[in-house]
Amino acid sequence: MKEFTINTNDSGQRIDKFLSKAMPELPKSMMYRLFRRKDIKLNGKRCEISAILSEGDTVRVYVKDEVSAVKTQDMTFKQASDELRIVYEDDNILVVFKPIGVDSHSNSTSSADTLIDRVKKYLWKKGEFIPEEERTFAPALCSRLDRNTAGLITAAKNAAALREINSAIQSGALHKIYRCVTVSAPPERESIATAYHRKDDDRNIVRISDVPAEGFREIRTGWRTVAEKNGLYLLEVTLYTGRTHQIRAHLAHLGAPLLGDGKYGDIRANKRYGVFRQQLCAYALEFSLPESSSLAYLNSKRITAPPPDFEQRFR
Repeated sequence: MKEFTINTNDSGQRIDKFLSKAMPELPKSMMYRLFRRKDIKLNGKRCEISAILSEGDTVRVYVKDEVSAVKTQDMTFKQASDELRIVYEDDNILVVFKPIGVDSHSNSTSSADTLIDRVKKYLWKKGEFIPEEERTFAPALCSRLDRNTAGLITAAKNAAALREINSAIQSGALHKIYRCVTVSAPPERESIATAYHRKDDDRNIVRISDVPAEGFREIRTGWRTVAEKNGLYLLEVTLYTGRTHQIRAHLAHLGAPLLGDGKYGDIRANKRYGVFRQQLCAYALEFSLPESSSLAYLNSKRITAPPPDFEQRFR
């Protein structure tokens, strides 16, 4: 038998979702059978799969030891660098600046020194993340940036904040604003364009279409021209959808590829200016959360990064 006492970060979720994360070696088919046999108890009583957990609840799972392994937190974050540029922090979230060359999350080629590892280490050293006390939650990034793109990323310190920020991203209540340099003028100085996007996972490249097509998803990208000089254009771009390589691929499709972009850009222009890394930065965040949201206090804030280095070209 395994017993769990629900803490703040475990609360607010369905009991089956909690158990899937807390006991990853327990097959779902077996978990559902345990519910039917009343071998999973909530506060000493039988419960439905859809029961929502509250802080202080007790969950007991009557199961054989060989399938009762409980998830333990990955502690490799302790190997990460202490370098972390915090732009904004409160009790619920961090907004951090991801530098070029650092992965947002781990992948097959990255080390343990990712941005999320640095965030976990920072909060662990502050005593705000205690891995031994968490069954299903760890601090998490609410979005990601490509390795070679710098800029702001929001991290959630607790499960409630993670749900709120993820909901805001899905509903469009979190606006992500970028600065970039293009080697040609966009079709208009200021506009919002709609197109259709499909990712080729095998080649890690996306295709853009002006018309709906099978496998393509709608995207919306807004921009305004901030400055122009020496054949280059400084744009401020607002994402109304968040697809892979959306800014790079959509602007290139519109005839305004990013300076330094080796995948979607103008190779001859990159050589002419001697720039071989996309000139793109996630520059600002704005919130328009419902007043009922526990994070509605963020609506009065515009969180900005320091101006990216590439803006010096326009001075």
